[in-house]
Amino acid sequence: MNPITFNTLFLPALLGGVGGLTRGLVGLLKALALRRKILWGYYAITVFVALIIGIFIGLIFNFDYRLSLLAGYAGTDILEGIYKSFAVSKVYTAPKK
Repeated sequence: MNPITFNTLFLPALLGGVGGLTRGLVGLLKALALRRKILWGYYAITVFVALIIGIFIGLIFNFDYRLSLLAGYAGTDILEGIYKSFAVSKVYTAPKK
């Protein structure tokens, strides 16, 4: 593998994935402690998104190891927050008298 490709694509992706795995592990431990159902598909998607975020952050910001790791950890949290803010939820109102 070309060293330039490794440093600009693979390493940021790996560190972004490590950040996403770390965030996911914290979530798994929390779910186990609260005895909640674990959504393995959701876990896999967040780790994959962390990989993608790590690649783009590494490319955009001239690759700083710490930034790719942090982006993988916090990036999926930010995306999840944006998604939840736009998600449609039911609003219950009191019946008319």
